[in-house]
Amino acid sequence: MPRTPEQPPSIRHAHVVLTEADAGLRLDQAITTHLPALSRSQAQRLIQDGRVRLSDGRPKPALIVWPGLEVDVEIPAPARATPGAEALPLAVLHDDAAVAVVDKPAGMVVHPAAGHGSGTLVNALLHHLGGLSGIGGAARPGIVHRLDRGTSGVMVVAKTDAAHRALSKQFHDRLVTKEYVALVWGTMRAGETLSTPIGRDPRDRKKMSSRGRKVRSAVTRVLTAEPLGGVSFVRLAIGTGRTHQIRVHLSEAGHPVVGDTLYGGERKSVPPRLAALAKLARPFLHAARLGFAHPDDGRALSFDSPLPADLDGVLATLRRASGKP
Repeated sequence: MPRTPEQPPSIRHAHVVLTEADAGLRLDQAITTHLPALSRSQAQRLIQDGRVRLSDGRPKPALIVWPGLEVDVEIPAPARATPGAEALPLAVLHDDAAVAVVDKPAGMVVHPAAGHGSGTLVNALLHHLGGLSGIGGAARPGIVHRLDRGTSGVMVVAKTDAAHRALSKQFHDRLVTKEYVALVWGTMRAGETLSTPIGRDPRDRKKMSSRGRKVRSAVTRVLTAEPLGGVSFVRLAIGTGRTHQIRVHLSEAGHPVVGDTLYGGERKSVPPRLAALAKLARPFLHAARLGFAHPDDGRALSFDSPLPADLDGVLATLRRASGKP
């Protein structure tokens, strides 16, 4: 297969010959298997942009590949940009010289990344707070921890490098109190502990699972559980902060978060008593409480975020349908 004679310095060229182990994979999956620095969505975008060529056949993300197929991929260098301040709505729960605590809305990405150059929490923070710590780099100022795009709730951000280091140590040492509320399928019991180690799913880079080649310890405890006729409203505490931890633990326990399309929480049909679930436009998962020691003077701080209107409305309807006040 001919190669492009010369590539601009901003483009990296990768050549892959697929093997028996790749047989049956989609083309986008095969690319990310051999080029793990790429996400599945990035591979799909490269295919759609004409940056993937095959020794046989037409490149399509869903093409099922076979052994011996040669794949050429052009990978443009990532564009680095300093985020700009944007006047986005954001509830600030606390603000001092060292830290700020905010209530992140659902649908907002935490920091700029591929496909999300604006409209992120970082853009909003720069508008509402101004100075932020620089340890996270130009694209992630002030960001000590993250919430998934579809998850709402309380977050702490660092305004100085010293505060950033102190908060990061608290998260690392598991000294931060993190509680979430979720609506899950099935009936759960208070007191359950989910402790399966978690890593990147070997078949789908978008997901995490206990089947990862490199897994890390993860602990999720069920503090309270309220059965609501086929679903349960639960309050959870996490001792670790692995990517997608709560969503993975609940899904693998047979109780996926309602509305979580990635981890099996979507249902095409539900009984009439659960009809309110059709109103959900995102996973029913909310970071309800965050507690930590102030990095300057060590005083204990704790912040609560009330259930957002979209989730609260669904919960209230389910409670009425179950005969609860």
